[in-house]
Amino acid sequence: MAVISGSRRIRRTAFSDGVEAAGVKGYTVYNHMLLPTIFRSIVEDYHHLKSAVQVWDVAVERQVEIRGPDAGRLMQMLTPRDLRAMLPGMCYYVPMVDETGGMLNDPVAVKISEDRYWVSIADSDLLFWIKGLAYGLRLDVLVDEPDVSPLAIQGPKADELAARVFGDKVKDLKFFRYGHFDFQGHDMIVARSGYSRQGGFEVYVEGSHLGMPLWNALMEAGKDLDVHAGCPNLIERIEGGLLSYGNDMNRENTPHEAGLGRFCSTQTAIGCVGRDALLRVAKEGPVKQVRALRIEGTLPPCDRGWPLMDGQKQVGTVTSATWSPDFETNVAIGMVRMTHWDPATDLDVVTHAGVFPAVVQETFWI
Repeated sequence: MAVISGSRRIRRTAFSDGVEAAGVKGYTVYNHMLLPTIFRSIVEDYHHLKSAVQVWDVAVERQVEIRGPDAGRLMQMLTPRDLRAMLPGMCYYVPMVDETGGMLNDPVAVKISEDRYWVSIADSDLLFWIKGLAYGLRLDVLVDEPDVSPLAIQGPKADELAARVFGDKVKDLKFFRYGHFDFQGHDMIVARSGYSRQGGFEVYVEGSHLGMPLWNALMEAGKDLDVHAGCPNLIERIEGGLLSYGNDMNRENTPHEAGLGRFCSTQTAIGCVGRDALLRVAKEGPVKQVRALRIEGTLPPCDRGWPLMDGQKQVGTVTSATWSPDFETNVAIGMVRMTHWDPATDLDVVTHAGVFPAVVQETFWI
């Protein structure tokens, strides 16, 4: 099997030493950095995530810091979500679009203060888009990538582990809210968030030198909780309908097509660069949209888009798929045309290993 050749273009993270010591078996490249994908096996990691607690190196969620008098104005230009009610201490999921309404990223924004934001990005070079807008419009802001590396604590025992390191008050955090907590004399932002449906936290580690001390502290504190190194799990994210930018949607899709219309306050998000295009989409409705799918048979790895067919007519694309041990079926995410997206619609999936029957589902599994 081919391996990824290392170079300075593929950056290590503040937690890479811990990831390697934990026996990582697979990586992908995400925002020009190493993102772990497997430790024991995808299935073993999946069961453990649902039953215990894991520590994830998600430093690949690079931060774009926007600070200065025009920070709020620039933030609203980036997203069709109305940010006027956002206060320090809040995290917002913010689809970000270009002038055509196409999605450039689907990050979480963290409001540090009235004139300072961190944008925790998915896998795309959003920094350059934001810098271009700021420079081209001569906005009074500084845009840069700070030395901030997220570390996730995920799983049903996440609250207990986080409390052992940050104190019991961390348990009081509400979803998509953050607080400031002390770690060995250093202030850290801890948010109740994460890329799983199992619950937990993301710690924004400001300063790479603090990465391994925090990693080791969590591993030591969680020994009796069966803590393990983990990573975003393919099976669990598809079951939960957690979309992956670059896999399930990209610049060719609007937020409405990605099923994210509830995060688009297009009427009131005045200033968003893609507002006019999205107003038309909101009025007319999308012609295709993300749907959950169930697929029969023994599937190959979904490492490319699979045509979704009604006879000889392509009506969509399967973008992510895998076997679910808990639901004993192949679970999948697809972009499906409106003519065929109703629940219980029978379709066929054309893969490089054959054709398999599929059924559109009413909802995702968890």
